[in-house]
Parts: sequence; structure tokens; C-alpha cells
Amino acid sequence: MNKTISEIQKFEDNEKKLKSNKSFVLKNVFKNVAKLEVDDSVSSEEKEHFNAKWSMEIMRNGRHLEFFVWWEPITHLEENWAIETKMEYSMMGSDDYNVTKTIEHCFDSYKEYYKFSRFVEWEDINEYLIDNNLTVQVKVEILEIIDFEEERIRNFDESQEEDSDVILVVGYTKFYVLKKYLALQSSYFKALFFGKFSESQKNVVELKDVDPNDFQKFLELIYGESSVNDDNVTGILRLADMYDAPTAIRRCEEFLMEKSKKSMVQKLQLSLRCNLENLKNKCLSEVSTFSDVESIIAANLPEFNFSTSKALLQKCIDFSKK
Repeated sequence: MNKTISEIQKFEDNEKKLKSNKSFVLKNVFKNVAKLEVDDSVSSEEKEHFNAKWSMEIMRNGRHLEFFVWWEPITHLEENWAIETKMEYSMMGSDDYNVTKTIEHCFDSYKEYYKFSRFVEWEDINEYLIDNNLTVQVKVEILEIIDFEEERIRNFDESQEEDSDVILVVGYTKFYVLKKYLALQSSYFKALFFGKFSESQKNVVELKDVDPNDFQKFLELIYGESSVNDDNVTGILRLADMYDAPTAIRRCEEFLMEKSKKSMVQKLQLSLRCNLENLKNKCLSEVSTFSDVESIIAANLPEFNFSTSKALLQKCIDFSKK
């Protein structure tokens, strides 16, 4: 307990802006790996992330172990698409026998997988096995998506031109919207369109440092659609916080409290970044063991503040009295 308390006290009151972070982790335990013959392979289950199915595969190829990541879009895509990624491959064995390799790769319509041809020597494979099982993971960060996005619930394209009075340019995408409606939902847009900024006189306004897919989902949400899920809630919440859009913030918080499958630590981090008090209190109420406290500390959340540290310290004191 002393170690736990001392580590809590090291956190500082450090608020940072929420960054758009399209990333996830694939992890699998492959069984009976030592029995693989040459050219034998085994695959993991498919997992859905960002409107696509992802899976891993390992294969014994002569004197080496090959490592594959497969990607399959859920919705139909045209030929001119690509998805730029940064992937960190890891194999985790016992006694500090770990290997990690990082690459950048572009998936496209012609090649929906990446192969690490010589990830490790086969003769060394036993160093990474635990009970004849191999634990592997890939941390995937999506750097850029070209012509690939979730199906749109609502259109903000040229078809809405007659019912709009401003075009918002986000990256290479144009959004046709109404100034008054955005102003009702966001103090940022109220000041931008009806304040003393030069943009109030413009019919075309560029928004910088914004992901167009996130902005699409943000607009859908403030226009009353149910577009929030675990893949896009972080991006929507970042924009809702940046643009001071209370309705969008509230709906994201409700989703995180009632439907999200994100871990308690992930939810706590979002609550601290965007000052979501109800969500923060719910997360803290779920802390019931020293292990829960340690998992929060291990995450090394940069958003950690004094009040949260104090609440966790009190939890530790209460646990010690039981």
C-alpha cells in the first residue's frame, strides 16, 4: 500500500488537449506452436476496428517464423482507397525474451495484408513459448485513411447546398451546413460566424487540424443522429470539447457511461481530459481493489489531477482498513 500511495502523490495537475487517436491493439495466444510443420500456419479470430476486420496469422516458413496482419473492409470500397498505418509487432515470452519490431505500411485494394517474412529464427522459437503457446500482439496506429470511412448516416455534401449558407472545408472534404444551427450547438461557431471574426463574412471557412471523418460524426451527432460508438467517441469528444458543444459532450458522456465497452481506465482518461464529472465519478466508484488502483497508475495518465489522486488515496486508505 505504501508504494501505491507514494506513486499517487507523484501525479501532477496536468490538463492536456485530447488528441485524435485512431489506434488499437490486436493480441492473441497461438497454441501448440512448436508442433507447426514447414508451411503450416494458424490465424487469430477477426476483430472489428474502424469499420474493418483485422486478424493476425503466424506461419512457419523454413528456418523462420512469418508474421501476418490481415485487413478486410466491412463495407464495399472502390478501387482507389488506401490506409496508412504504423504497426508495432511484439512477441512476449518468459525470462525477458521479448522481441518488438515497428514498421509503416499502406494497405490498399491490391494488398490487404502485411507480411513480416523473417520475424524470428525458428530455432529460437522455444525461447518465446510458455507451455508451448506463443503470445503475440500488434499495436496499430492509423496514420491516414484515403477514401475509406464508415457509412454516412446523414449527408453534408453538395446535395445540401440549397439548404446551407456556409461551406466548412476539413482536409479535402467540404461540409455544407447552416451557420445558425451550428451556432446554437456550439459557442465556438457562434463566435466564429456571428462575432467580429473575418470568417463571419465568408461563405467558405477552413477548419484546420480536424479529421474529416471525426467531423462528419460530430455533425451527425449534433444533428440528432445516433452515431457514437467505441471507435469514434474519442474523436467526436475531442471536437465537442474543442468547439464547446454541450449537447455533443453530454451524448458522448452518456454513451461512455451506459453502452461503451472501453475499460474503466480508458473512460477515466477521457473523463479527465474533457472534464466529464459524472463519468469520472462513475469510474472512481468502480475502483474496488488495490489492483484497480494499480491499473490506473500503470496507465500513467498525463491528465491526472490532484482531486483524482486524492480520491484514489482515500480508496487505498479505506481498503487498508478492511
